[in-house]
Amino acid sequence: MSTETPASTDGTPAQRTIRLNVPPHVYILPGGAFILGGMIGLRRGARTASMQFLAENAHRPPTTVQGWYFYNKTKNYRVLMAGLKEAGRDAARLTATVGVFVAVSEACDYLGGLWGEVREVASSVAVAGAFAGVYRQPWREARRTLAVGLLTGAVLRGLRGTRERLGLAREGREAGEE
Repeated sequence: MSTETPASTDGTPAQRTIRLNVPPHVYILPGGAFILGGMIGLRRGARTASMQFLAENAHRPPTTVQGWYFYNKTKNYRVLMAGLKEAGRDAARLTATVGVFVAVSEACDYLGGLWGEVREVASSVAVAGAFAGVYRQPWREARRTLAVGLLTGAVLRGLRGTRERLGLAREGREAGEE
């Protein structure tokens, strides 16, 4: 984090500024989770509300043109409102889940050493543990959830290692060509 900018070439004094270096994944992942959760929730909530409205009103269908107009108008408003409510809920849930993943990953990266090397595994297991605790899963299901978290973290760690190796190999080729 820097607090001063160098003096400009026209002789004006340096200005004091604050710069934060935030890794892109800290805001890209939760933002993407919010958008994806909103889209999923909108779809699920709208479909559920549509089916519920049809089931509740199946015994008294409209008989006039004006009746059909108000029937569809009411249905559309209810579907939209329920879809938006569910979109907000699902977006918040998915964003919180991804936020926990990113927070644990950044904490492990900050600790460094072995924790920095296994940050994906620690993050995935933490999210799986939080999920098991929030939904009060029995021990047998919680073990499976933690195993899936461990497997997911191991796969993510393997992908990061492969990306690092490929990046080093590419840098080596580029240095050899010069």
